[in-house]
Amino acid sequence: MNISVLRAGEGRDLLFLHGYLASKESFLPQIEYFSRNFRVTAFDFPGFGQSDPIPAAWSVGDYADWTEEFLRREKIVFPLVIAHSFGGRVAVKCLSRGELFDRAVLCGCAGIRPKRTPCYYAQVYTYKFVRKIAPRYAKTHFGSAEYRTLSPLMRESYKKIVNEDLRGDAEKITRPVLFINGEKDTATPPSSAKIYQSRVAGSKRVVMRGCGHFCHLDDPLAFNLAAEEFFR
Repeated sequence: MNISVLRAGEGRDLLFLHGYLASKESFLPQIEYFSRNFRVTAFDFPGFGQSDPIPAAWSVGDYADWTEEFLRREKIVFPLVIAHSFGGRVAVKCLSRGELFDRAVLCGCAGIRPKRTPCYYAQVYTYKFVRKIAPRYAKTHFGSAEYRTLSPLMRESYKKIVNEDLRGDAEKITRPVLFINGEKDTATPPSSAKIYQSRVAGSKRVVMRGCGHFCHLDDPLAFNLAAEEFFR
């Protein structure tokens, strides 16, 4: 499997894990900043960016397995981590397994499945009904815009990923974690980070005012300073 990797700087290892349908380049302001004092490694997860496609419908656990193998292969030991959204899911899964990472900053961390409402179930039943009588219409008019852009294999992977709740994994984490969320984040709202914080012993939480889901890009300087202080 060919993986696109970006490396910069020297010193302590710092690993970046990007969000879903994003790439390593989504961290360029952080890579430029932290490569002054750290040895930075950022890659495109399999199936994203310039890396090869996934060979099967991977779950969060499969991506965590692959990440562990990547670190072993690249001889990256006990790195600091900055992860965004889906990358946060993978980081939580890896952190729950033991001493793979040191400190982790998880920005807009996904993995807390929202409570299913009657409206949600009505939409699901409607989709299943429409899919039987008009599959093409269902394919193009139901599901998130993100979901509709995916290939059939990636859709199966996506369903595995978004349907897994990581609260139980969070309770197994023993390393220090800082959760950062944008005040206006609707994809992974501050309430989601609050749930994570309640389950990760000793973790901290920061809410960035005026920022959305990509708060590390909305206000990179404030984000970088918060992460840097936490790492120190």
